[in-house]
Amino acid sequence: MSRETISQSISIVHPISLSHGKNAEVWDTAGKRYIDFVGGIGVLNLGHCHPGVVAAIVQQATKLTHYAFNAVPHAPYIELMGRLTAFIPVDYPVSGMLTNSGAEAAENALKIVRGATGRTAVIAFDGAFHGRTLATLNLNGKVAPYKQKVGVLPGPVYHLPYPSADNGVTCAEALKAMDRLFSVEIDVEDVACFIIEPVQGEGGFLVLDIEFAHALRRFCDEKNILLIADEIQSGFGRTGQRFAFSRLGIEPDLILLGKSIAGGVPLGAVVGRKALLDNLPKGGLGGTYSGNPIACAAALATLEAMTDEHLQTWGSQQEEAIVSRYEQWRAQGVPYLGRLTGVGAMRGIELANADGSPAPKQLSQLLSLARDAGLLLMPSGKSRHIIRLLAPLTIEPAVLEEGLDMLEACLKQLT
Repeated sequence: MSRETISQSISIVHPISLSHGKNAEVWDTAGKRYIDFVGGIGVLNLGHCHPGVVAAIVQQATKLTHYAFNAVPHAPYIELMGRLTAFIPVDYPVSGMLTNSGAEAAENALKIVRGATGRTAVIAFDGAFHGRTLATLNLNGKVAPYKQKVGVLPGPVYHLPYPSADNGVTCAEALKAMDRLFSVEIDVEDVACFIIEPVQGEGGFLVLDIEFAHALRRFCDEKNILLIADEIQSGFGRTGQRFAFSRLGIEPDLILLGKSIAGGVPLGAVVGRKALLDNLPKGGLGGTYSGNPIACAAALATLEAMTDEHLQTWGSQQEEAIVSRYEQWRAQGVPYLGRLTGVGAMRGIELANADGSPAPKQLSQLLSLARDAGLLLMPSGKSRHIIRLLAPLTIEPAVLEEGLDMLEACLKQLT
């Protein structure tokens, strides 16, 4: 099948063509089966073709396939926002809007904070990833390949080190960098918001330092700066809880949602303090496809399945399996095995040389070996040296173990 009509600027991790999937397994057009540890890059927490999600899509498609909510409201949007805002674990009144994607949620959040604060500057973090639109590129804490050849980006945006036990950056170091930023680069009075991932996705599944999270929340409160939590990849049960910010013991002002919000159907959202979401003039928020009825129906079915009991069980089972196998590999002296990053079922495995330096060449080799063996993996990290493990939360234990067996065999083949 020719791909000549597809832009060559789209990077392909696995040069195969998929035909169909079920839960944590997919098949390509040649009939080969794969265990999927990519999950559509964190979209399929409920797996491929979850029966409840599929049924909701089919049922809604017979009723109303589309209507622009800002032209005429429709019931699926209204019902979903009621259920979604109740699903957000914060103590303040929550309001929100639906978008088509996580990047679009981030774009709208920037509009919201500008409207609420009258300020324009944004502080993001090294290693961050918030999307591929022009404004979100500026937020990303990495140049290649996202910012290359696109010219001047919207701003002003500044970056700080991301403190995490997973990358060795301490809370004290990040706070010192923050102090320098406001002493040398920008007046704190010009800053509208900080935007941060409680667990970095593209950055390599790095968990935010809890002490820093509390210090940042206090600082934002003192300086009247808004705090945005990007839960696009870490949300909807990936870490074993509804959202990763709960593990930090803080409440952000705005939360960005996407990926697993609708079981594989494009949808995103900005939710947060009602006063913030209501501050722009009528017509300041909206969009033609935002909150499409079919996507809303899929999201309602997704929320139905994501009970706290299910999330805790799924997260702990997957975490225990991954951590146990990783410890076995370390004891066996598996080559190029670096640190285990992340939390819950959001785990990364670093590939490193004997001196601790990143081993991207071996990760590239691993992707190919695993694919040939029937396992799909996804890279991440500043040096593209960390494997992202994003199997569906609903993966059958036997299939998870089979996938980890494949991963172990491939790790031991690295040269």
